[in-house]
Amino acid sequence: MFDASAPAAPLSLEAVALTLPSTAGPVEILRGVDFAVGAGERVAVVGPSGCGKSSLIAVAAGLERPTRGRVRLLGQDLSALDEDGRARLRRGRVSLVFQSFHLLPNMTALENVATPLEIAGERHAARTARAWLDRVGLGARRGHYPHQLSGGEQQRVALARALAGNPALLFADEPTGNLDAESGAIVLALLRNLPGRAVVIVTHEPEAAGGADRVLRLSDGRLASERGTVGWSAP
Repeated sequence: MFDASAPAAPLSLEAVALTLPSTAGPVEILRGVDFAVGAGERVAVVGPSGCGKSSLIAVAAGLERPTRGRVRLLGQDLSALDEDGRARLRRGRVSLVFQSFHLLPNMTALENVATPLEIAGERHAARTARAWLDRVGLGARRGHYPHQLSGGEQQRVALARALAGNPALLFADEPTGNLDAESGAIVLALLRNLPGRAVVIVTHEPEAAGGADRVLRLSDGRLASERGTVGWSAP
């Protein structure tokens, strides 16, 4: 079991709570969440739709400030950073993959992967992008635009884009939610073969948790249980 106090932890949450306003009054989304992710560890957070999994990702990645508690990302206390500081911390070190692929429609697959690298100052952005598209099995499709690709292919482009910068930590928010079973299995196989990177995947599909080092169940804003992957079958 990973020691949450270890300084090398890419991510740790301590008593994190998130309350958001609504027309019916304040809504408690997260209620005292504690967990940590070790270097190279794969953690799956499972639970039904609407239980707070996406909010957990947003808080853990510094996209949303918690109401209470502390988040440490790559050793930095996020409460000490403003929005620009959190963005700088994530840049090149933390990547996110979403259920909706967020590809730029007027760019080819190669350009979608290479452009963030170019912005980051990568000298060999196109070469790196080609290598990652080859790795996700889309080398022959690198000149295609998103509308010319299937949903599974678009998600693989998004995954190549997320990984091309060699991040230490990858968040995947329902990465197979819009995919058919075959495409989802391909994406999950890629997510399971990322040695050296910490991965946090949130999903309402038990199959997507297969291969994780730990499975956490989120219920009513709380982590209700923690266990290994016994009983969770990979597709």
